Amino acid sequence: MIILRRSSERGGGDYGWLKTRHTFSFNDYSDPHWMGFRSLRVINEDWVAPKGGFPTHPHRDMEIITYVLSGKLEHKDSLGTGSVIQPGDGQRMTAGRGIRHSEANSSATEPVHLLQIWIFPDRQGYEPGYEQKSFREVEKRGKLRLIASNDGAEGSVKINQDAKLFVALLAPGEEVTQALGGKRHAWLQVAKGEVELNGQKLHQGDGAAISEEKMLTIKGIEAAEVLLFDLA
Repeated sequence: MIILRRSSERGGGDYGWLKTRHTFSFNDYSDPHWMGFRSLRVINEDWVAPKGGFPTHPHRDMEIITYVLSGKLEHKDSLGTGSVIQPGDGQRMTAGRGIRHSEANSSATEPVHLLQIWIFPDRQGYEPGYEQKSFREVEKRGKLRLIASNDGAEGSVKINQDAKLFVALLAPGEEVTQALGGKRHAWLQVAKGEVELNGQKLHQGDGAAISEEKMLTIKGIEAAEVLLFDLA
């Protein structure tokens, strides 16, 4: 079973310094049909204007992944971390018992386009933590590259949940397949371009909730970048 979540149906708004689209209910946007999917709680697609940013704010008991599609995002947190997240990086912040952080676009000319992802941890009260790794473009061309997992497999960043996040870059006509184990679910998010998922077309910003499917086939219709979540 595949349930499509079209880009045009998402919530969000335009605040000048930030344009945002919410796949699931978030802040002032509430849709009882889309409160999340399995352990996946938030997928926000954000465009942060030059010199814009999120001021310091708190989080707790959440695994937060930031995936930058274009531009550069500066990160600072209460652990003393200072980093720049670039396209291709996998970044994970474990909020745990409590963490404060800020994110900013220091460019005077270029916006930052990113996906902000929240995943519920498998329990509360983890020690706050931060991890960031770079994944080369060639590792994602025509294949599903694991960038986050609960055991850090294949050099991925580690998250405290039975979940995996893969990223693929697909040329037109190129396809990848992924088997889903028994009682597993998946979410596909199209970050760029257009694809077919088991024959159904998805465009940029579209998502799909997937259950009771043994095999997934994702085919590029135009040049595309997709995120695939394998979820318990």
